[in-house]
Amino acid sequence: MSKKISLRKSEAKVFQSTFQDGLWDIFIGCYMLQFVFVLYLSTYLGDFWSTAVFLPIVGLLLLGLWLTKKYVVNPRLGSVKYGPWRKARMFRFNLLMLVFLVLALVFGFLSVVEFGFTPDWMVAARFSLIVLIFFSLIAYFLDYKRMYIYGIIVSLAPIVGEWLHVNLGASHHGWPITFGVCAVIMITTGITLFVKFLRTHPLPPDMASFDLAAE
Repeated sequence: MSKKISLRKSEAKVFQSTFQDGLWDIFIGCYMLQFVFVLYLSTYLGDFWSTAVFLPIVGLLLLGLWLTKKYVVNPRLGSVKYGPWRKARMFRFNLLMLVFLVLALVFGFLSVVEFGFTPDWMVAARFSLIVLIFFSLIAYFLDYKRMYIYGIIVSLAPIVGEWLHVNLGASHHGWPITFGVCAVIMITTGITLFVKFLRTHPLPPDMASFDLAAE
């Protein structure tokens, strides 16, 4: 039993290293920029196309993330095969995220239906709660601790944005400002971590390989 617990701890430590290169921070930060530009584009393209135009950009970002992981990060850290416990945990995470996204879609639909009848601050608070739960689930199941901090920051963005809109006249409910700040924080953190990763993990002569499948 102690051996199994020790192996799980080792596996968790290796899994956490997946997020130490800062690449996911950069990706999420770039994705947050969508909330900055989509509001301005909606004036010219409409709500649907102003969002759809970002789909190929997100695809390119994911491709760049995958290529960087494969050709820059993996040669420095090695390849990993995870055991049944981690695979089961990831399955539960994916299933829970599917349920959560469906519920978030329902809440989003209700916000559209109630638009004009529900106070803006209530819509912002509802969105903030969804964001906080979403980031917290990712942080817990993926052992991605920074996501707790990001969840708090991003969940405050709609509320602070609404305050800026009401009190200072910020356009688009203040989202370009607040989500822009969130994006800058994440991207800056990611770049800093990535540079640190490259300095502390020089390219080895041979690629290491770890096998944690036996449990």
